[in-house]
Formats: sequence, C-alpha cells, structure tokens
Amino acid sequence: MVKCQMVMDAMERIAPRHLAEEWDNPGLLVGSPLQEIHRILVCLDVSDDVVEHAIEMGAGMIVSHHPLIFKPLKKLRTDLPLGHRLQMLLKNDIAVFSAHTNLDIAEGGVNDVLAEKIGLTETEPFVVLSRDGDALGSMGRIGRFQKALTVQEFALAVRDALPVSHVRLVSAGDRMVRKVALCSGSGAEFISKAASLGADAYVTGDVRYHDAQHALENGMHVIDAGHFGTEFPIVSTLAARLKKELAEMKGTVEILEDNASEDFFTVL
Repeated sequence: MVKCQMVMDAMERIAPRHLAEEWDNPGLLVGSPLQEIHRILVCLDVSDDVVEHAIEMGAGMIVSHHPLIFKPLKKLRTDLPLGHRLQMLLKNDIAVFSAHTNLDIAEGGVNDVLAEKIGLTETEPFVVLSRDGDALGSMGRIGRFQKALTVQEFALAVRDALPVSHVRLVSAGDRMVRKVALCSGSGAEFISKAASLGADAYVTGDVRYHDAQHALENGMHVIDAGHFGTEFPIVSTLAARLKKELAEMKGTVEILEDNASEDFFTVL
C-alpha cells in the first residue's frame, strides 16, 4: 500500500523543500503522513471545483502547485470559502500537499516546462537565489530561439503554445526576438534583470501598467501570458513525473490530473 508519506517523499525528490523561499508554505497542508493513498489528483489550485472533482473520483490526496493555506489561520469558519473547503477535505479524508516556489525553482519544474512549451533552447539560470551564501537555484530561465522572430510572431507563438486565448503584448518597436527571459506566474519584478542580461523579450504574468512602462523605457518587449497560462502546463508534467516516481512502490496508486480548470479571467 502507498502511504501519504511515500507521496511526500516522491515530491521531495521532484521539488526539494529547501528550495522554497522563506515566505512560502509548501508541504503537507491537510491530512496525515500515515494515510493510505490509492488515487491522487494533481492540480494548479485547490479550488472548490477541484475538491468536488476529487470527492467524485474518490481521490485520497490532492497535489497542487499553489498552497491551499498560505497565511496563518486565526479561525476556521466553515461558512467562509476556505473554511468550507477545508471542512469538505477533512470530511472526505483528502490530504493536500503543495509544492510552490520549490517547484518553480526545481530542475524540470514550472519554469523549465514553460521554457520548453514556448520553444526556448540553451536555457540558463535567470534570477539566482541564495540563502546564507549558498545558491539555491534560479527563479525563471533565460534562453534562445533557433531563429529570430518579430515580436508579433513571438507573441502569437507564445499564445498558441500555452492554455490561453490571448496574451498581452508590450511592444518595444522593431527589435527582433532571439534572446528571451521568462518567469512563470507573477514575475514583473524581474523586468530590470531581464533587460540587464540583454533579453529581447520577457515572458511572465500579472504585468501592471507601470511595469509595462518600465519595460518600454528599457527597450524590451514583454509578453503577459497570465498567471494561469504560464503555470498550468506543469500539471500534466508533474502528474507524469509523480507516476514515474511511485511506479515501483509496493501497492498501486492512480495519478490523475486536473484538465478542467480554466483561467479566472475571460476577455469579452
């Protein structure tokens, strides 16, 4: 039989906890390491729909990218969204494990998957993080295309490669795109870093008005493909890797992935 702890150990091999930033909250957030797990649902967010899906399919564990519990809880109100979600998870004996910034940073994690999806090669570390003088890894990646593209061609290529209906383009003129930096999720804070490394374009999500202005001042294109769009591709990859990690365990566990969730934003 497969215990929750075995799944946790597998996730530690995929995305070591020590890579997570200090403000983050990865790990086992609901449940016990001793629980027997027969079915796992891998997702981006532990939403109400995901919890309902897990209940319907009889999943005993949810593995997510975004932590269900992020800030300390001072009360557990079951009439409020988070409290109700926790109630449903506990009532149905569903454990929740999250790998957040550690999965962003890890090799083969969110940023490597994003780079592969949009066709970057020769990828290198982008924003190198350290703790106590020791390098942890890189937030984001920087790489190249085999051939130069116009920014319009590049923007369309990114849109078509990701689970999005649109992208937002900040065009810095006629500069061709060959060298590209990226940071999945919300990475506008690294625009200056991308410019300093000579990137022609930067791919991320959650770009604000003044972020776009800053990019233009640095003569660099920006593609905002959204928080969801730049991170959701990790779901299928993580499910496949987890299945491989658990394949030799004594006992069988079924790994399923959430393929129904959509971006919160729509364009009218």
